[in-house]
Order: sequence, then C-alpha cells, then structure tokens
Amino acid sequence: MRQTATHRRGRARFRAIITSHLRSAKRHLTLAGSCLVGVALMQLLAPWPLKLILDYILLQKPSAPSLAFISEWYRSWPVMVLAGLASLIALIAIMSGALSYAQSFVTSKIGHQLVFTIRQHLFAHVQGLSLSFHSHTQSGELLTKLAGDTKILKNAFTDIPLAVSGHLLTFLGMFVVMFAVNWELSLVILATMPILVSGLFILHRKILATTRTQREQDGRMASQLSESLSSISVVQTFGRERFEQDRFKQESTKHLHTGLQTARTTAAVTRVVSIIGAVSTAATVFFGAWQVLKARMTPGDLLIFVSYMKNLYSPIKDLSKLSAQFSQAMVSAQRIADLLGIEPEIQDRPDAVKATHLRGDIRFEEVSFGYLEGCPVLRDVSFQITPGQRIALVGPSGSGKSTLVSLLLRLYQPSAGTITIDRLSLDDYERESLRREIGMVLQETLLFRASIAENISYGTEQATREQIMEAAREANAHEFIARLPNGYETVVGERGSTLSGGQRQRICLARALVKQPSILILDEPTASLDHRSATYIREAIARIQADRTMIVITHQLVGMDLFDRIFVLDQGRLVEQGTHRELLDRQGLYAGLYAQQSDGLVRLQSNNLT
Repeated sequence: MRQTATHRRGRARFRAIITSHLRSAKRHLTLAGSCLVGVALMQLLAPWPLKLILDYILLQKPSAPSLAFISEWYRSWPVMVLAGLASLIALIAIMSGALSYAQSFVTSKIGHQLVFTIRQHLFAHVQGLSLSFHSHTQSGELLTKLAGDTKILKNAFTDIPLAVSGHLLTFLGMFVVMFAVNWELSLVILATMPILVSGLFILHRKILATTRTQREQDGRMASQLSESLSSISVVQTFGRERFEQDRFKQESTKHLHTGLQTARTTAAVTRVVSIIGAVSTAATVFFGAWQVLKARMTPGDLLIFVSYMKNLYSPIKDLSKLSAQFSQAMVSAQRIADLLGIEPEIQDRPDAVKATHLRGDIRFEEVSFGYLEGCPVLRDVSFQITPGQRIALVGPSGSGKSTLVSLLLRLYQPSAGTITIDRLSLDDYERESLRREIGMVLQETLLFRASIAENISYGTEQATREQIMEAAREANAHEFIARLPNGYETVVGERGSTLSGGQRQRICLARALVKQPSILILDEPTASLDHRSATYIREAIARIQADRTMIVITHQLVGMDLFDRIFVLDQGRLVEQGTHRELLDRQGLYAGLYAQQSDGLVRLQSNNLT
C-alpha cells in the first residue's frame, strides 16, 4: 500500500512539473504546431505540380468542365505555365524546409528548457531527502536519473508528440486526398494497415521491456564506475585494477547484450514497415496502372498515389523509431516519478519556528534510535548540556557517539524520547535554520574543488574576506594559507587532495567557525593526524570563545582537562559522566580507556628511545 501511494504521489508531482512547464511554453507550442501544420500541407501539395505538368502539359489531358478556362492557359502559354509549376515545386520545397527548421528549433528550445526544469526540481528533491535514503541508494543510480533520464525526457514531451502529431496529420490528409481521387485504389492501401499495426504493437512491447532493463543496467554501471573511481587510491594500493576491470566488463557485457537486443528489435520494426510498404506500393502500382489503361484515372493521379505512398510509409518508419525513443522515455519518466514520490523522513511542521541565536541549552531525555528496526544504536540516553559548556563524547567504536550528534542536527529522527535546545523540541525548529545555528566539523574532511576562501565561506554566503580570515586565525589555519602561492585564492584539488590532512581539518574548522554558530560540534577532529597537526587543532579548540556550546567526539584522551564535562557511551548507553579527574577517580570505563592509551603511549616512546 505504501509503495502504491509513493508511485501515485510521484506520478502526480511529475505530471504537475510537466503541465506547469508546458503551460508556460504555450506560445512556443502554438508556434511549433502551426509550423507542423504548414509542413504537412507542403507535403500534401508537393506532388500536385508534377501531376499538372504530366496530365495537362505533356499528355494534354482535358481538364474538368469547371476548370476549362485553365486548359486555355496550357494551350496558349505552355512554357510559361511549365516554368510557373516548376517554380512552385521549388517554392514548396523552400517553404517546407523553412517551416521544418522553425518547428525543429522551437521544439528543441522547449525540450531543453523542460530538461532544465525537471533537473532543478529533481535535484532540490534529492537534496531534501533524509540521510537514511542516501545511505541506502547508490550515487551512480541517482546520477543516471539526474543526468541521463532527464535528458531522454526531452524527446518524449516535445519532439515525439509534435512529430507524431505531424505524421498523423500528414497520414490523414493524404488518405483524404487519395479517397477523393480514387477510393478503390485507396482501399488497396488501407488493407495492409491492420497487418502493419499488429506487427508494430508486438515489437513495441518487446522494445519497452528491453529498454526498462537497459536503463536499470545503466544505473548499476554508473554506480560501479562511481564507486571504483572514488576509491581509486584503495584499488591501486591493493593492486585490484584487474579485478575492477573484470567487474566492469561483466556489467558492460550485460549492457551490450541488452543494447543489441533493443537494436535488433528496432531494426525489425523498420524492416517490417519497409516490406509491407514495398508490397503495398507494388499492389498500388499494379492496380493503378490497370485503371490508367482502362482510362479510369490519369497518369498524374497515379503519380500522386505513388508519391503519397512514399510519404505515407516514411512517417510510419519514423514512428517505429520514435516508438523505441518513447519506450525509453516512459521508462525514464517512471524512474523519475518513483524518485519524486519518496518523501523525506524528517519534515518541518507547519508551525515550525526559525532557530536564531541559540543559547545552547541541550537536553536528551530517554532517547533511543536504530538505523535498522530491531537493532538499536542508542538506548534511553539522557543528559543535559548547559549553555557555553565544552563537552567531550568518548567511548569505544560503535557506541553511538556520531549517531548522537546526527540526531542533534535532525539528520535522523529518534525512535523514542525527546531532544530539546533552549527548552524547545527539535521538531519545533525549522531544519535549515537549526543547522545554520550549529557548526559541524566532520571526521571526513570534505573540501570542494574551489578556492580556500570559497571553501571556508561555503556555509555563509555573505561572509566577508575579514570574517573568512578571522575564522582561519581562530582555526589555526591563517599562517599556512598565507604561505600558499595564491593565499586564500589557492584552488584546492578535488576533495582537498592537494592539502595535508591537518590543513584540510583546519580549513573545515574555519568553515564551521565563520558561521559564528551557537553550537559547535567536532567529530574526531584529531583522528588520523600526526602529533603536530593534532596540536594545532587542540590549540584552536582551546581558543574558541567560552560562550559557545561545544561538543567534541574523540577517541584520543589527550588534553581532556580542557572539557567541562565528559560523557562516556558504551553500546548505545550513557554509562558515565563527569570531569576528567572525577572519571579517573571513579575507576570505570573511562579510566580503563585512559589507562590503555597511556600504556600504549609509554610503550611507543620506549620503542622510539630504544
């Protein structure tokens, strides 16, 4: 039931986006439709000058009694009339080309604007989805939908509908003219249509099935590429290039086979149309020539039929190709609609308030949470942090420290209990404003391929150069930035690859500080850093003003006298809390962890001396 509701919601949102865009492009659609009607009219008129030349100038056939005055022109000024009809052939071709060009340009413009609109909506929607969605969804699959599926939709909602409308208009117009000229011969052509339609319907269903499989394989292949390239250092370090190449080859082989199957089916459609068209043309020529011999129609009439036959089956061939494109577009549309139908797990209440100038009074009351049902990560955690306190969260790996701050940022929703800041539940705050008031330094130092100044000001668009430099000084980063070739305008490599770990960490700290957050959270700020880099970070933490509430997650129990209070977690429970000295005197888990690290440090120093 929930899946069905998601599909319905996604389709409704997708239709709303398409309808809104097409409504805004009404004038362009009208222009494209007018050009399309003009092209169809030119195709209907194209063989008539040749009929007039053949019947009334070359063969000198008498015209209808109502058009007897025209016969005088043919007899009196044959060369002039011939020149006029020849010029008309050229004029029809020029008009057809100009109208076709205008229609193609306008529809392409509408299509590109549609892709732009869908991508903007889709990207905004994906960014608003909860972390639990992103943690279970392959990034390559999302990239395929955002880049590939949206592009395919361009044809489905602009080019294809107008092309189909034009072909149907031409098709119906030609049949009306042919029935008016000779209804018996028209029935011969019409007799082949049921066979053609049945064959196309069967092949269309096969194309749709293989296209759906191909798009799914596109997503898997993109995910594998993204995973392999983002982990290239691991791949090369362990010498697994051949293994990754074999994995990619297997996925590419599946994609190749499906693509060949789609191509084979599409080619079969074209061949079916060609064969039926050839049979129908042969029958038309035979019965038409027989009627010319019986003087029941003129050679010019037969010329019109043969010309129309060529133009009649050409659109059907195009429709068969459009069928494959339409199948791809329908699969892509369904994939996008499915994504649009997913609701964020965490949403703002209608009466949510903006978080501004928080004091930092944080309370957890019997909070429990698990990423998977039945597997709790936090169990009945309760504590209070008073404004301006410096808090350390310590404990063994997997004890729930990072999860705890993720709940504070409303990246996840507690399964039980309440979390309040300044006596208001987190649910009462707007998510965006709450996160602006909280500065976060992640354990993984993520930087963008941009200048250092742009990386520091990422969370605060209005940050001035003075504010950026002040945040860098506070994070102990200004000195090394000033020594770089271009200073704050130095462009860092992707993910900060051109900087050391300690430098990246200090820039990330400056990025959090430039926001002037009410609450500052640091997740393992000295992890994987050498002693000197870790010292820089600790000095920066010590300098941060005292009126800001600070939470630091750490495994390294060095300089713990810096913190006003230490919370010790174990297996998702808060087992101890107190100052560094109080916890050592208690001889509990914290004292044991501290003793282990102290013994390890002593042994390391002894080995170095030895």
